[in-house]
Amino acid sequence: MPRAVLAAMAALAAMAATAAPARAQGADSVRQLSLEEALGMAERVSDDVAIARAGVQRAEGQQQKARSQYFPQITASASYTRTLKSQFEGLGGGNDSTSGPPDCSMFPIDSTAPLDQRVSLLERALGCTNNGGGIDFTQAGFGAANQFNLGLNLSMNLFAGGRIRAQTRQAGAARQSAEIALTSARAQLVLDVAQAYYDAALGDRLLTIAQATLAQADTTLSQTKLARQVGNQPEFELLRAQVTRDNQVPVVIQRRSQRDIAYVRLQQLLQLPLDRPLELTTELGDTTSAVGAQLASILNAAPDTSVMRRAPVRQARENVVSQRNAVTVAKSQRIPTLTLSSAYGRVAFPPNGLPDWNQFRTNWTITGTLSVPLFTGGSIHADQVIAEADLREAEARLRRTSKAAELDTRDALAQLTAAAAQFAASMGTVEQASRAYQIAEVRYREGISTQTELTDSRLQLEQAQANRAQASRDFQVARLRVALLRDLPIGGAAGGTQPSTQQMTTPSLTIPQQTPGQRSPTQPPVTGAAQASQVGINP
Repeated sequence: MPRAVLAAMAALAAMAATAAPARAQGADSVRQLSLEEALGMAERVSDDVAIARAGVQRAEGQQQKARSQYFPQITASASYTRTLKSQFEGLGGGNDSTSGPPDCSMFPIDSTAPLDQRVSLLERALGCTNNGGGIDFTQAGFGAANQFNLGLNLSMNLFAGGRIRAQTRQAGAARQSAEIALTSARAQLVLDVAQAYYDAALGDRLLTIAQATLAQADTTLSQTKLARQVGNQPEFELLRAQVTRDNQVPVVIQRRSQRDIAYVRLQQLLQLPLDRPLELTTELGDTTSAVGAQLASILNAAPDTSVMRRAPVRQARENVVSQRNAVTVAKSQRIPTLTLSSAYGRVAFPPNGLPDWNQFRTNWTITGTLSVPLFTGGSIHADQVIAEADLREAEARLRRTSKAAELDTRDALAQLTAAAAQFAASMGTVEQASRAYQIAEVRYREGISTQTELTDSRLQLEQAQANRAQASRDFQVARLRVALLRDLPIGGAAGGTQPSTQQMTTPSLTIPQQTPGQRSPTQPPVTGAAQASQVGINP
């Protein structure tokens, strides 16, 4: 490897190594975060949960609107009309003699008057009327200058052919589906946050392992240099130690980059500022009890793995119920409907100003309406055909969702079994590999073993530590997925128990204990010389 490349790698490692002290410089600015706090924070800031909660609120409103058709609909009204110009002006009424025949009340009988006055009065009274010469349009609604109208209107459905009941049931099914969606969003959020938190913790653990391996390689290089100076080691061993140490530098850099990406994903999920560093206080957990109180309550409950109680299946069933009631609504259009309505009003036509209550007149009507569809041009039949097609589609979707839920449930249980087996297989391996490396280090220092033996021991230790960390993460996520399986969407947690992206993109080591269902398709199992080449070691 060229010296310039080695120098560049060393410089990058030095720059990366300064990141941790930089974060530690402002201890006050570091945000400490436990898994329990992350779960509590997630629901408050989750957009998915907010959308699902709004869906429940919308469904409640629709259900209440459907139920309101059972009750009378009463509205009140008040209006004032000022007539500026009317076509009925001059047609009669009032005390103006030029506007029509005079009122007979203007001609009182006076038996003591002279004969000529009485004759003149009779002549002028010819054609008079007792109502002012006709209709007084100033006292009618279409001729009054001022009109005040107070009203109450009542309308009630007496018979609707089952339409209202079907619409109410349809709205109830929609509300049930919305509540299931909210529960599902919350369950998915818990799994997403836990997985992101465990991925970040795994990134910390793998970075620590890579840094420890780099430190071991530095120690071996120092010992080999000293042995070379005193003539106990050939130049070949010194070159191998140098190459081993230099090849570990990019591994540390990559581990740090993957760790930082995992932290960014967690911060985005919790809507935390990306420029503020986090410190995870909940350990990844090498035991099954390494969970918080909220997760403990979820994990301690017996998991419900029934296919028919899965959230997507329940939603599909509610959709079938909704579509069946939609068919009922469509058919009810053929049935006559009976409604009752009533209108009560008080009107006044004051000549000036506001009227008093005695000037108001009453209008009150009651109406019964029977509506029978005789011919609609096929509109009702078309609505029924559409509703029946939607029902058949909903039933087909229910069958398809049930099959998908059964497969997803079996996959979750299989992933849990594999993760539990991997977790059990990794127990004790770290201690054994650590002890083997200590023995190999002593043997190499005493000159009774080769650097190949020491390198293999170091690689096995690094693999064992990474295997243990990965197994812990996979097992924690897999059992949480099974615990939340009842409320999780189908395929929503498909990646929950798969190897994290840190493992799948890491060229430094492999996880030999993984089952075929959990191994990354881009990372086939490797052994022997291939393992050594992954970390850049030339055996």
